This record gives sequence, structure tokens and C-alpha cells, in this order.
Amino acid sequence: MGDTICANCQTPLVHRYLWATGSLSAQIAPGTKVADRYEVISRQIWLDTQPGLPPDVPEELPTEVIPYLRLYQERLHLPQAYGFASSLEEDTADILLLENAPIDKAGNIYPTIVEAWEQATAVRQVYWLWQILQLWKPLSELGVSRSLLVVDNLRVEGWCVQLLELYQTPTNEKLSLQNLGECWQFWVASAKTSVAKELQNIVQQMCETEIELEAINIQLNNLLLASAAELPLTLKVAGSTDIGPIMAQNEDACYPNALTDLNEPLLPYLSIVCDGIGGHEGGEVASKLAVQSVKLQIRVLLAEVAKQTLPVAPELLQEQLEASLRVVNNVICARNNEQNRQGKERMATTIVMALQVPQRVQTSTGWQSNNTHELYLASVGDSRAYWITRNYCQLLTVDDDVATREVRFAKSLYRPALLRADASALTQALGTRDSEFLRLKVQRFIIEEDGILLLCSDGLSDNNWVEQSWQDYAIPVFAGKLTLDDAVGNWIKLANEKNGRDNTSVVLTYCRVSPEYLVPVTPELPEEIIEAEIQEEEIPLLEEEIIEEEEQEELIYFTESSQTLLDLDLDLELSEEPPLNPEIPPTLITKPNRGKRLVMLGGVLALLVGGTSLGLFAWWQINPQGFRQMCRQFPQKVQQLCPPEK
Repeated sequence: MGDTICANCQTPLVHRYLWATGSLSAQIAPGTKVADRYEVISRQIWLDTQPGLPPDVPEELPTEVIPYLRLYQERLHLPQAYGFASSLEEDTADILLLENAPIDKAGNIYPTIVEAWEQATAVRQVYWLWQILQLWKPLSELGVSRSLLVVDNLRVEGWCVQLLELYQTPTNEKLSLQNLGECWQFWVASAKTSVAKELQNIVQQMCETEIELEAINIQLNNLLLASAAELPLTLKVAGSTDIGPIMAQNEDACYPNALTDLNEPLLPYLSIVCDGIGGHEGGEVASKLAVQSVKLQIRVLLAEVAKQTLPVAPELLQEQLEASLRVVNNVICARNNEQNRQGKERMATTIVMALQVPQRVQTSTGWQSNNTHELYLASVGDSRAYWITRNYCQLLTVDDDVATREVRFAKSLYRPALLRADASALTQALGTRDSEFLRLKVQRFIIEEDGILLLCSDGLSDNNWVEQSWQDYAIPVFAGKLTLDDAVGNWIKLANEKNGRDNTSVVLTYCRVSPEYLVPVTPELPEEIIEAEIQEEEIPLLEEEIIEEEEQEELIYFTESSQTLLDLDLDLELSEEPPLNPEIPPTLITKPNRGKRLVMLGGVLALLVGGTSLGLFAWWQINPQGFRQMCRQFPQKVQQLCPPEK
């Protein structure tokens, strides 16, 4: 106890604290050892003294476990099923143990929202409620929404709301927003003055009327943006990619990197890490193409957002970012088809990208701010994103691999799934299959504290080196003793020393809101974003490494899914995600059409046209001859987007 590394071999020691569910576990006294393995540290907090061994799991999973598995994508807020322990009493059910519970590295439970409420800032109070509201629908669909009404069950680590466990809602009990509003009443009574009145109005509507979830969501989001915009915000970004000590070529790509012009208008709002798949002139081409294509589309998106007089809805921005990734996927996929690449020869790439969208909004105190502090995060594959502060390190993304797939489809608990030979095989990457087979999720966060957003490829994240070492590499940055560029270099050096068998890419974005460090001004959106012409974007990588001879006369056709991928109602989901093998056709489940949304926003059409235009633009860069042939076949539609001089 207390040691961090093995005295004999210097291997980092794992202290895996678990939450033991049920009333029976609450009666077991601290100091007891259960199943000759689990040390009871305090009430319902157990330490696995043999974390290298798989936990006990019954052949047929109990029904109580299924919601944990189905909700694995929400692991940032929810614990995961770890295994079962035999109870000390005979004729009683085994005790379900949960990992990723709100317990710190010393075995102490995080405070409840009630305990932390009065010390929290106004924006954090609203942010906590907004997170709970986002969980209401997915938990309700699986019959565990009662988990959000048990005050002692709601814990917080800084900005993040985390649940201790999931409680089944009785079949004879129908819960609604009214129940949630009644739970919130006691909290908002002591909310900060700047948000108290509006919060009380929102809660009153929840308690007294049959208001729709979407209406409450809009009101709470508007209050959240107005509150966050009161804070100052400065961003600084740095990134680099390294071939590593063993690999023959670097298949990673990132933005920004050591060669990036510091005057680029996308800095510091955009950060990207891609890890290519497919070897020389495969993976490295796919990763670089993905970075360049995303940059093109984000320039258009930010320019369109800058024209809006009101903040663009989060759902619309999330859908547009999803559409952008589908465009990138199909550009790479079309290149594979053009070169007749099959099976493992097909090039592809993972991606993790973060976009800070500087929207204008009127703050709670009535002045106009130029930044709503919104951060959008998307990932495909196993490249990761972490949020690091002085006090904690949080993994924000979920890997797209076989182990995760087995959990999401409720076939296995995560620890047993890791024992599979193909556990780390990817189930998703950009370019292997058509975009309709991509299962995308774009997350949205609010920047309301000082922190570092770390994006990295698995060259760094493998073997949990980020979780084990973040304090040594992040705290000096917060203390002003280390520059961001030097921190990037230190992370890469760690990866080469500890993992070393892969390329490594690291991009750090330092987000600061502390008044003692900043002048109370929010950054303006650079005019260059608004004025830049897409044709001025330089893509030397495409000309040097991707574009084949212009004499090539092959014609590339857009697939049907490419033509429809910008439809905001696209909602396809894989019923089974095999490891990445294009020869295995996935099975699709098409969900019922939910109907078109009426969006009162003039920029929506421009966003869609912009995304489509950029996909076509990337195509023209790759194969100008084939593109011209396509234009001749589809003159009316395509030439509207591509003038004759193009």
C-alpha cells in the first residue's frame, strides 16, 4: 500500500479501486478480504489485490449488467462492470463490482454535487445540470433513469458529473422531467446569483408543465453559453509527430506540427492527430490526406459560423462535423477503389480532432462576448483525447476496437474481452469502407477551467503511460516552468522510451481562463478565416505523395452514400462491427426516419453546400482528369459548386 512501482522490476503498480454494489456489500466491514482477493478499504470501496488476474464472470450475464454494457460509450460519466465476487453469506447472489467509478487513486470517493455545489462557480453549476440532462434520455431508454434522482449517487470530479452505479427504475414507476425538476429544486435554491433566476424558471417549468426535453435543453444550453462567455479564454496549441526508434517510415500526421505556419487562421482553434494504416504510400498518405481535408472543411465551417448573429445549435454543429468526417472517409475510400486496393492493402487512418468554436453570445451580465467556450471532439479508431488539469487526468474518448465492440453489444464485460487475441483490432477507421458504415459520435464540452487538451496516437497512449505520467509532464506547464512546445517533445520522448515500437504524434492545446494570468478579453475570430478563399489552400503533400500522373484517365464515381452523407437525418448503425476487413460485408439496421427538423438558421444551407464543395475540391486535387469527366456527366448540379475556371 502506498508504493507506486515494484521494488524488484520497477513496473508501475496498479491500484484498482472498485465500487461494490448492493446493500449486502455495505455491511462488510473494512479490513475484510473477500474471495481471498478483494480488500475492503471502506464502505463499498474495495481494492483488487490481484489486478493482473481476470475477475470472475458468470457464463450468462445477469440482466442487471446489461445497461452498463450498452452505455459503455458514456464511460466518462458512468462506471463499467468489472466482475463479480462471491458474498460471505451462503444462498445470496454474487456482488457486482464496478470499475471506472468516481474514486480517486487513494481510494477516496468523490464528493456529491450537493457537497460541492456552493463552492462551484455559476458556469459549473449550470454545466453539471446540463450534463445530467444529456444523460436523461439514454438512461431512460434502458430503464435506469432513477440513477439521476439519487443525490448520493451523483458525484463530481471537477467539471465532470459521474455516477456511482445504475439503479433500475421499477416497472410500475414512470419517471419524467417533473421528477428531475423536483430533484433540482433544492440545488437551484442556492445557485449563484447570476444564474439563479433563470435556473429557477427552468426548474419551475419542469415541475409544473409537461414540457419537452428539447425545450428544456435549449434553455439550459443558452444559459450555459451565456455563463461561460463571462470568462476570459486564451488558447495556445503545439504539436509534433515522430517516426520513433524502430519504424521505417512515419504513418502518423498531425495539425499543427513543427512545419505549420504560426499565422495560419485555423490556429489555435483546430487540433488533429491521425495514425495511418496500410504501410508506406498507404497509411502515411491516408493520414496526411485526412488532415488536409479536415482543415479545408473546418475553414468553411468557421467562416459560416462567424456570419451568424445567434449561436449555432450544438446538434447542428455536431451533425456538420460528422458529415465532414464522412466526406474525408469517402475521399480516402475513393482513392483505394481507384488504385484497386483490396483487403489489407487498403489505406486508412484513425483520427482524433478537436475544434474550439468561437461563437458570439450575449453574456449573463448583458455584454457581447466573442467566444462561447465550446469545444467539439470527434474520434475514429484508437487515437485518444485527454483533458488534464492540475488535479486530474480524464480520458475523453472511447477506442473503436473489438474489446469495446463486445461490450457495447452486451456480449462480454470489458476485462474478459481484453483477453481475446483480436481485442485491440480496430473496428473503425477512415477509408476502409464506405461512409455509411461509420458509427460517429461528436462530443461537446465547455471550457470553464484551466486545462490541457492532449491528443495523441497510440504510440503514446499504449500501456496507459498518459494516465501514469501526466503529472510529470503537465504540472510544469501550469506552473510556467515548461513551454508547450517543450512539453510536446517530452511526451514524445516518453513514448519512444516506454513504448517505442510505433510512430508517435502529440498535440497539446493549453486552455486558460484564470484571471490572474489573463486580461479579461475573449479572442476575436480572425478575419483571415472569413476572407480566405479555399483555392488558396496549399496542399504540397497531395502533389508530392498522393496525386498520380495527371495523364491518368480513370473516372471515379461518387458512391450513393457519398451523395447522401450530408443528410442530417442519416442514422445508420452497425448491428455487428467486425474487425477492419473490407471483405466482410457489415449488416445494417436502418432506424425509422425521425422527420426533418425545422431549423430557423440561414447558414444551414451554406454549411451543407460548403461541406459538399470541399469533398469535391479534394477530389479535384486528387484526380483532375477524372473530376472533369464527372463534371461533364453531371453539369447542372456539379458546375454550380465548381465554376468553369476550376
